Amino acid sequence: MSENGQRIGYVRVSSIDQNADRQLEHLRADKLFTDKASGKDTDRPQLQALLAYAREGDTIVVHSMDRLARNVDDLRRLVQEQTKRGIRVQFIKESLTFTGEDSPFAHLMLSVLGSIAQFERDLIKERQREGIALAKQRGAYRGRKRALPDDELPKLLQKVKAGEKKAKLARDFGISRQTLYESLRRASSTLEQAQAPAPDLTTIPKGDSV
Repeated sequence: MSENGQRIGYVRVSSIDQNADRQLEHLRADKLFTDKASGKDTDRPQLQALLAYAREGDTIVVHSMDRLARNVDDLRRLVQEQTKRGIRVQFIKESLTFTGEDSPFAHLMLSVLGSIAQFERDLIKERQREGIALAKQRGAYRGRKRALPDDELPKLLQKVKAGEKKAKLARDFGISRQTLYESLRRASSTLEQAQAPAPDLTTIPKGDSV
């Protein structure tokens, strides 16, 4: 199979607020398709656009298996359909590339790793549900807390304006990249409110109360 085709990247983020930078760090692509949808969502228009765009000799590049497929069966079907068309499928995190000329062992790895990824997602969700249920029973559940306190926001904003890299700032503050961007939005909003001009009380007609 020729390797002279395009490298076509696919990114899926779970909501419009999730930042895709982590998936893009090692994903070198000539063209990129991005969906904003949950892993269970069957409506992934950019994935369908990618599959229609890809041609023989191209390589579909994805950060990890769970970004491409909804479950193991979906993963296996997508990979097999594309490799039969002469399209390679590469997963960065798992360090696996499927070409359609793979050994039975490679197909076994596809099923095993896909199953593990799905199993891990299910376990995480189950633990989250159990933790929330227990917290509610204790009366301790108050929803998701902000990871970065408000008093740290001015410091964060100052460092960003000074040109420090966002990846380094996330590490320094001990927060995720997504939380960093959310904190920057909060900081900007707080700054705008603080800089808003005070009302001109001299324009209030006599006799009116403030």
